[in-house]
Amino acid sequence: MDAVTNIPLFTIVLSLFSGVLCTMLPARAARRYTVVWECALIALTGAVLLYTFETGEPFTYVMGEFPAPWGNEIRAGVLEAMMAFLFACVMLCSVLGGMHFIQYDIDESKIHLYYALLNLMTASLMAMTWTNDLFTGYVFLEILTLTSCGILIVREIGRTTLAAVRYMILNLLGSGLFLLGVVLLYDITGNLLMVPMQEEIARLAQDPATMRSLTLSTGILTVGLAIKSGLFPFHYWMPDTYGRATPTSGAVLSSMVSKCYIFLLIKIFYRVIGADVFARMPVRNILFVLGLLAMVFGSVSALRAANINRMVAFSSAAQIGYIFVGIGIGGTAGYTAAIFQIFAHAVTKSMLFLTTPRLAAVSGGSLRFRDLQGAGMRDKSAGMYFSIGAMSMLGIPVFAGFVSKLLLGAAAVTSGSMAKMVLVMLAIALSSMLNALYFIRTMIRLYGESDRAKEAGPVRHGAAYHLPMLFLAAGNLVLGLSSAPVAALIRKGLSMLG
Repeated sequence: MDAVTNIPLFTIVLSLFSGVLCTMLPARAARRYTVVWECALIALTGAVLLYTFETGEPFTYVMGEFPAPWGNEIRAGVLEAMMAFLFACVMLCSVLGGMHFIQYDIDESKIHLYYALLNLMTASLMAMTWTNDLFTGYVFLEILTLTSCGILIVREIGRTTLAAVRYMILNLLGSGLFLLGVVLLYDITGNLLMVPMQEEIARLAQDPATMRSLTLSTGILTVGLAIKSGLFPFHYWMPDTYGRATPTSGAVLSSMVSKCYIFLLIKIFYRVIGADVFARMPVRNILFVLGLLAMVFGSVSALRAANINRMVAFSSAAQIGYIFVGIGIGGTAGYTAAIFQIFAHAVTKSMLFLTTPRLAAVSGGSLRFRDLQGAGMRDKSAGMYFSIGAMSMLGIPVFAGFVSKLLLGAAAVTSGSMAKMVLVMLAIALSSMLNALYFIRTMIRLYGESDRAKEAGPVRHGAAYHLPMLFLAAGNLVLGLSSAPVAALIRKGLSMLG
């Protein structure tokens, strides 16, 4: 067996070890260790991506050699490797880009615990990406929930505590529903490993009575993960959760955590239920409708937001709607559009959340729009990075957001349903118009004239800020200008996923 086939397990185990180790290190050492480990993780996941691309086949790592249904497996294909590589890159950029605010927002005695939580979160992201076993997915889903609450509450201001409690309650509800769905599927199939479950479901789905039970189980499981990912109408926890957290936490939660839940859901639809069986379930159409509503009402909420962080948070709800619309359309084209949107949103939203506190810092510490007048001129680099992210969200050509909308529209056209095509086109048009209203309005304000004195003179940031921001900006442009190879890679990964 090639050594590279051991890497997925190492990414999980070593991330868990890193979390434990950081609790025993001083703050500075924990920070340096985390940065080094995330760089190593990028190299490791990149090696798996290259290996699966060259071989053209996924591989499975069986832990303990136990047979189904007790076995525990890790499975890696092109799509899983792409997602793990994305998570590793965005995590590193989020840590580096928000490092200044980690030191400012968090008590010195707890900074090492913050890095420990980030490493445990990384372990959960890796495990949920690689796992081929539903129960293991549930275990790390809970760890991800707890670490997410931890990086929220560690800031220790009243609103973050309230946001963490609200986030915990809703996420535990989602986790409970997910576990109930897994238990029902296990009762029906007698398996927890994904591939044996799919084989059993394909056989049982021929019976209409069993199909109803499968639909109920899938629906309960889907609702659980929809709550956790923030799909409309379960998205109202986002503004306080993302907006009140320290910038690194906001970037991580919005760009990776919610997307990991969605990726797990896609794996379940593709590898557990089976794409053909899932296409016969009404769950797909419900997700399609909720995704359309998210695209519109998430943008309306963003337009009404009173400060820039709440606006960016509500826009996340709209962007998540794009992902679920792609899932609702179905087929290779629909899932390709959904997964491409995950990539586009991850590199864009992390950039926005890492930029807004810099703009607030030169505006008296305020995130309110009226206080941000001229902030893009006072901090030119932060204004530039925010503008790049905003133009991607608007769907300006050459940026990733444009390709996401294009792929989604193309998937709707080829879906074979005139109603879906019309609804998707109308939703994209309306959502894009609303995006233009609030993002262009914000950019005009950022670069408008201001009477605010420039006491500190020109703002300069170090390489620790510029390097990750330039990397995210470059990723956005790569996705926008080289979308065809990326989409082809996603399609190749989907063919391995099933």
